[in-house]
Amino acid sequence: MNPNHRNLRKLAWFAVAFALLVIVFGGFVRLSNAGLSCPDWPTCYGKLTWPKHGHEIDAANLAFPERAVESHKAWREQVHRFLAGGLILTTFGLAFLAWRRRREMSGIAAVLLAASVLIVFQALLGMWTVTWKLKPIVVMAHLIGGLSTFCLLAYVALRLSLAPLGRADTAALRRMLIAGIVLVALQIALGGWTSANYAALSCGLDFPKCAGQWWPATDFREAFVLWRGIGVNYEGGVLDADARTAIQLVHRIGAVVVLGHLLGVIVAAWRRGFGRWALALLAALLLQIGLGISNVVLGLPLPVATAHNAGAALLLLVLFALLVRLRRGGN
Repeated sequence: MNPNHRNLRKLAWFAVAFALLVIVFGGFVRLSNAGLSCPDWPTCYGKLTWPKHGHEIDAANLAFPERAVESHKAWREQVHRFLAGGLILTTFGLAFLAWRRRREMSGIAAVLLAASVLIVFQALLGMWTVTWKLKPIVVMAHLIGGLSTFCLLAYVALRLSLAPLGRADTAALRRMLIAGIVLVALQIALGGWTSANYAALSCGLDFPKCAGQWWPATDFREAFVLWRGIGVNYEGGVLDADARTAIQLVHRIGAVVVLGHLLGVIVAAWRRGFGRWALALLAALLLQIGLGISNVVLGLPLPVATAHNAGAALLLLVLFALLVRLRRGGN
C-alpha cells in the first residue's frame, strides 16, 4: 500500500461506516413508521430541526393540519436527513481527494465520481419518499440507492486495502461472485418491495409455511405493479392480502435461490484455498437468513428488522471483499 494513500484509505473506511449507519438508521425510521413524520422536506414542519415544545407543536399542527406532530417520530426522520447530508459531504470530500490523484488512481477516482452522482440522486429519492407519501417504487429505489452507495464506497476502501491476488485460476470463482452480487441485489430489491408494501407479515408468523399453507391464495398481477398514482398515501400499504402474500412468497423463493448460489460460491472458494473467506461468507449468509426468519416468527420486532438491513450490507461487503482480493491487478 502506497503510504500516500493511507489517509485516503482511512477516510474511505470512515465513509463506509458512515454509509452503513445511514442505511441502518434509515431502516429504523421506515420500520418504526416514522417515514412521514416530517410532512415537508428538507425542513420538518418548517423547522430546521423539529417541533419539540408545546407552542412549536401547536403552530406546526395549525400549519400542517393533515399530519399531527409526533415528536417521538419526527426526530428520527430529521436526524436521518442530517446523517444523509453528512454522508454526502464525506463522499464529495473523498471524491475530491481521489480526483486530485487521478493520474495514479484513475479507477478509484471514477468510482467515487459515480458515487457522488448517485448520492445526489439518492437525496432526491429521499425527498420523493416524503412528497410522494411512501410510494413503494420510490421507497424500494431509496433502499437500493443507499446500498449501492455503500457498495461503491466499500469497493474503494477495499481496493485501497487489499492487494490483488493475481492468480489465473480464479476466473470461474470471480464470475460466480459477480452472479452472487447480482442475485443478492435482486433479493434486496424484493425485500425493499416487501417492506414498502407492508407485506413482511402477510403470511402471519408461519415459516416455512405461509398462513398454514404451502401455497395460499395469491395475486401476482397486483403484487408487482411498480407504478401507481401520485397523491395516494401509501403509509400502511394499499394492496389486499392476496397481493401482499404473493410478494412475501416471491421474497422467500428468492432467498432460496440466493442461498443455493452462495453455498456454491462458498464451496468453490473453500476448494481453491480461500477457507477464511468461505467461512466469513457462510457466517454472513447464515446471519442474514436467521434474521429474515426471525422477522417472521417473532412478528417483525424493530431491532431484528433493522438488523436485517445491516445484514444485507454485511453480506455485500464480504462478496465485494473477496471479489477485490481476486482481482488480477491494475490501479
